[in-house]
Amino acid sequence: MSIALRYAARSDVGLVRTKNEDSGYAGPHLLVVADGMGGHAGGDVASSLAVGVLADLDGEALGSTEAQTRLGERLRRTNTALQDRVKDQPELAGMGTTVTALVRAGSRLILAHIGDSRAYLLRGGELVKVTTDHTYVQSLVDAGRITAEEAENHPQRNVVMRVLTGEHGDEPDVSVREGRAGDRWLLCSDGLSGFVSHETIHDTLAAGDGPATTAENLVRLALRSGAPDNVTVIVADVVDLDTPPSTAPQVVGAAAARTKKGTAPAPPADDSPAARAASLGREARPEDHDDDDDHRGRRWVSWLVVLAVVAGLAGSVWLAWTWSQDQYFVGSAEDGQGEQVVAVYRGLTQDIGPVRLSTVAELTDVRVDDLPFFQQGIVADGIQADDAAEASSIVSDLRDQLGTG
Repeated sequence: MSIALRYAARSDVGLVRTKNEDSGYAGPHLLVVADGMGGHAGGDVASSLAVGVLADLDGEALGSTEAQTRLGERLRRTNTALQDRVKDQPELAGMGTTVTALVRAGSRLILAHIGDSRAYLLRGGELVKVTTDHTYVQSLVDAGRITAEEAENHPQRNVVMRVLTGEHGDEPDVSVREGRAGDRWLLCSDGLSGFVSHETIHDTLAAGDGPATTAENLVRLALRSGAPDNVTVIVADVVDLDTPPSTAPQVVGAAAARTKKGTAPAPPADDSPAARAASLGREARPEDHDDDDDHRGRRWVSWLVVLAVVAGLAGSVWLAWTWSQDQYFVGSAEDGQGEQVVAVYRGLTQDIGPVRLSTVAELTDVRVDDLPFFQQGIVADGIQADDAAEASSIVSDLRDQLGTG
């Protein structure tokens, strides 16, 4: 069965910290929570850098094997990017980040995890912690020296043994799982799991509220529990294709704050092959000095070929234009005040030569500059919609994200 995701991401600085070092990303094909190492310089840089490197995995549907391979490559690239950043800025030495990432590949979900951010799965009313914390206390539990209950209140429960730091050997755990309609996933930083009990998390996830309300309730519970740390949560429901999925990516925490301020490192260039321009070379030939009748005959043949090409092109343009008027996408356009705003287009994102295949159907009040950085780029490229109703839904998702970073 084909599946999709309905998701929401939320983040809060917490009750004690002055800076949010968590970053979160939720999109149709990718969920990521990254917790920058608390107490180290550049935790917000590390987590936002991780999101920046991983984000383009959300750009297209991938097969399970390809998704697993590319996720591993991106995590290694994240580790290298952290190393390079420290070389350029030695004052950031010691920074690192956890990463818990879920990539949707058809009906399968590829899960990567390093650190103590967690992934939970609610299925059939039962909540299971899918990831294993890479902490000192968890190693004691694994060795049988303490119980899981004792670990919850152990004074060294926040000592993390494995995160991405730019060093060799920073390898995440990777697994493949089947996605089932009705599943609910939670990805979170330890600002939630360290202060809200498993039972309370279960009850909140199972309460029947939508992803956005559930995510907000979980953050609220963490704050009520006195959580001093940053808290970031992503709640994602696995739905079948009869249920409208989420389509607009959401970026929260340090990644959203830094990109809005224009201080985030530029996302890496996509590693797919660059578009190659097609060209047709023609060899110059010396003029043919045959008799005039033969020369005129060749000119007539040339003109007939040109006319045939023009007629074919005109027909193709007309057919494309007719079909395009049943298509919609969300992009950007200039309003009456010279501002770039989110707009609903009728037509195609591509043009044929000078012929535009789209027209603005609606200008909205959502300013492009107010969106998180990653969403600005996605809007600029155009977000495809099946119909006008889906386009309106995409705009609503974007509007919901104003001010959430």
